[in-house]
Amino acid sequence: MKLSTRELATLAVFGALWGLVEISLGSVLKTIHFPLSGVVLSVIGLIIALVGRVFVPRRGSTLFIGVIATLLKLFSLGGVIIGPMVGILTEAIMAEIVLSIPGKQRRAVFIMAGALGVAWVLLQPFVTGPLLFGRTIFTVWLDLLDLGKKLLGLNPSFAAWIVGGLLVIHLAIGGLAGWLSWDIAKLLQNRLGRPVQGF
Repeated sequence: MKLSTRELATLAVFGALWGLVEISLGSVLKTIHFPLSGVVLSVIGLIIALVGRVFVPRRGSTLFIGVIATLLKLFSLGGVIIGPMVGILTEAIMAEIVLSIPGKQRRAVFIMAGALGVAWVLLQPFVTGPLLFGRTIFTVWLDLLDLGKKLLGLNPSFAAWIVGGLLVIHLAIGGLAGWLSWDIAKLLQNRLGRPVQGF
């Protein structure tokens, strides 16, 4: 992927925005133990990355934005940052894969990219927990059931309903993020008087 200086600068701006959100808002949400803070950060980050994709509609641009955001996350003060860094990079990779589907960019593709990116928030603990933090799959599973109990009011014995419900919620929120990013991108392009690319 060969990018012009203008395109690189544009991607760097979007990557920096995502990284700054993770550093500032992310630290606040984690400190106050805000419920579903990972989902909130994922939604904001993916909206930024997807809008950036419209401004630079080139393969690899979403991943580039995610890499910049991941590197900036290194400057977070205190706390564990490996998990969030893995999350940012993986969300960018998943969005990039979807956005690289051949054909004209469409709202449906953005919705799918957002949905899968946010769904990763639900799945990540099963990967990073055992590999990075020494947690067992069983412990992560119990945490998931506890989350379902708090959010859905379901008894942990209804494990299948909890998993299904949480997955639907994450996919729906991510899909909404993709929908909004499409409209935000068009609005920004029109406001800046630039031709709407990739639409």
